[in-house]
Amino acid sequence: MQRLMLKSKIHRARLTGADLHYEGSIAIDEQLLAAADILPGEQVHVLNVNNGERLITYAIAAPAGSGTVLLNGPAARLGMAGDVVVVLTYCHVDEREAASWQPRVVLVDEQNRPRRKSE
Repeated sequence: MQRLMLKSKIHRARLTGADLHYEGSIAIDEQLLAAADILPGEQVHVLNVNNGERLITYAIAAPAGSGTVLLNGPAARLGMAGDVVVVLTYCHVDEREAASWQPRVVLVDEQNRPRRKSE
């Protein structure tokens, strides 16, 4: 049996903006994506701490070192610059591995730079 487990978490990033007229997705600093083991095009769940909104979209890479976390398309209605968000991904893990599974968790500072990550 397979279990759906948390794979990656970017914890308490700050939205740097929202672009309603972009075709969709969430743009995330390439360094944050790499630190969290999230690929461009990978499905992500975005939880907005400020307003309680939750959405599912896909990640695209923003320039490395930019600190960008930008909601695009219809999702732009669910957050604004300064909102604190949590970005999650999940993966299927064999039940034998599930008990010892550890997600990659990246904590960020106020400029969305990785502060600490789990391995």
